[in-house]
Amino acid sequence: MDLATLERLPLWIGGNMVAAQSTRFGEVTNPATGEVVRHVPLANASDVEATVSAASAALPSWRAFPPLRRARILMRFRELMELRRKDLAKVITQEHGKTLADAEGEVTRGIEVIEFATGIPHLLKGDFSENVGSDVDSFSLRQPVGVCAGITPFNFPAMVPLWMFPVAIACGNTFVLKPSERDPSLSLRMAELLKGAGLPDGVFNVVHGDKEAVDALLAHPTVKAISFVGSTPIAKYIYETGARNGKRVQALGGAKNHAVVMPDADLDFATEAIIGAGYGSAGERCMAISVVVAVGDAADPLVERLAVRARRVSVGSGDTPSVEMGPVITAAARDRIVGCIDRGVGEGATLVVDGRGVRVPGFAGGFFVGPTLFDRVTQAMTIYRDEIFGPVLVVVRVESLAEAIALINANPFANGTAIFTRSGHAARRFQQDVEVGMVGVNVPIPVPMAFFSFGGWRASLFGDQNVHGMDGVRFYTRVKTLTSRWPDDGSAAPGFHMPMLG
Repeated sequence: MDLATLERLPLWIGGNMVAAQSTRFGEVTNPATGEVVRHVPLANASDVEATVSAASAALPSWRAFPPLRRARILMRFRELMELRRKDLAKVITQEHGKTLADAEGEVTRGIEVIEFATGIPHLLKGDFSENVGSDVDSFSLRQPVGVCAGITPFNFPAMVPLWMFPVAIACGNTFVLKPSERDPSLSLRMAELLKGAGLPDGVFNVVHGDKEAVDALLAHPTVKAISFVGSTPIAKYIYETGARNGKRVQALGGAKNHAVVMPDADLDFATEAIIGAGYGSAGERCMAISVVVAVGDAADPLVERLAVRARRVSVGSGDTPSVEMGPVITAAARDRIVGCIDRGVGEGATLVVDGRGVRVPGFAGGFFVGPTLFDRVTQAMTIYRDEIFGPVLVVVRVESLAEAIALINANPFANGTAIFTRSGHAARRFQQDVEVGMVGVNVPIPVPMAFFSFGGWRASLFGDQNVHGMDGVRFYTRVKTLTSRWPDDGSAAPGFHMPMLG
C-alpha cells in the first residue's frame, strides 16, 4: 500500500483492502504542517457488519489451529515488524507528530508484546487432577472467546493495538481493530504485514470510524469481547454499554500521573526524567507525568531546574533530527490545551514557563504548544483536576511523604505514579501505601514489560482485567472445566442425589 497515492484509506476486511460503503470521511492531517494528507472513511453499520462477518467466518478454522502454529505466524509477523520498524515510525510521525525516535520506541514496545504472544501456547495449558473421585478425573481448558474488537486511541497507533490483537489471536480469537481516525494508516500497514506473515484471511480486520462504528461494535451480538483505551468518560461508556450487551470489557481510561520528589533525591536526575516524562510526545501519553509533587525543601531548587530545562526543550517537526518535542495531534487539541493554560493563570497558579504562542520556523500551520510549567498549584484548580493531555506540568508543594501519598490517593485517577528518592525506606513506604496501578521508583514512566500487565485503578480502569501479560490471556480466553469417568459397566451409574466424588 503506497500511502502517498491514497486520497482515501480503505478498510481491511477478510485479508483485503475494501472500499467503505459509508459516504462519510474524516481528514487525516500532518500535525507539523496542518496539511491534510489523506481521508479516512467513517464506517457505518453496514461496514461494521461486513467486517465482523469476515472475522466470524474465519473463527472456526483459526480456533482449531494448534496454538504452536498460531505462534509461528506471530514469530514471522514480529520479524516483519522489526524489518519495517523505521518505515512504520515515519508513518506514525507523519500522522501523529511525535519524533521519529519516539515513534521507533513505540513500535519497539509493541514488538515486545508480539514476542510475549509467541509464548502463549505455554500459558494456555490447563490444570489436571487425577482421581478426584473413584475413577473420576477433572481438568480445565482455556479456550478462545470468539470475535474480539479493539478500540484504540491516537496517541499510540502502533503500541496500543499491539497490546491487544497479538494476545487475542494467539489465544485463538479473531479480531476487529477500530483505530483512531486521527492516525489510522499504521493499522493498515500492520494488517499487510500480518498477511505477509501467513495469517489466514479474516483473522485480523480493520474498520475505521467514529462513534457510529464504535456503537455498532458494542451492539453487535457476534462480538464477544471489547478492549478499549481512551479518556475516562468514554471508557466508562464503553464498559457500561458493552456489559449491557453481554460482552466482556476491558476499558482503560484517563490519568493524572504524579511524580513525588523527595528532598534527598538527585535533583538533576529527577529533573531530566520528569522533563522527558512530561513533555515527551507533547504530553500526549496516558503515562505522562503531569503533576510534580515537591516535598519540603526539594521544591524551590526543583522548580528552578525544571524551568531552565523546559525552556531548552527543542520544539518542531517530529522528523527533524534535533527536535525533542513535536506538535499536538490537532488544531482543536492545541486550542484546548491553550485554554487550560489560560484557566490556570486565571485561577492563580504561578506560570513559570509559558508555552502559548510558540512559533516554529517553516511550520506556521503546525499545531504547536511549547513546554509549560506551573508552580504553587492547588487541588482545587482545574489544571490539577483535569487531564490536560498536553505539554503542561504542574507543581504541587507538600511538606511530607505522607501528605504526598494522601494527595495521590485522593485523586480520582490512578494510572501511574513515581517517586524520586535515595531512601529505600521512603520508596518501600510509597510503593506499599500508594493506591495506583503502576508505580515507579526513580523510574518516571513505569510502563511494564509485556509479560506483566498494564492497567490503572479507580477511574483509570473499568473492568477486571488489564491488558497484555497474563491478564490479557485471561481476558481473551474462557475456562472450561471437565469431569470424566469411564466405567466398564453401568454399576457406577449416578443416582438422583447430589454426586459425591470423594
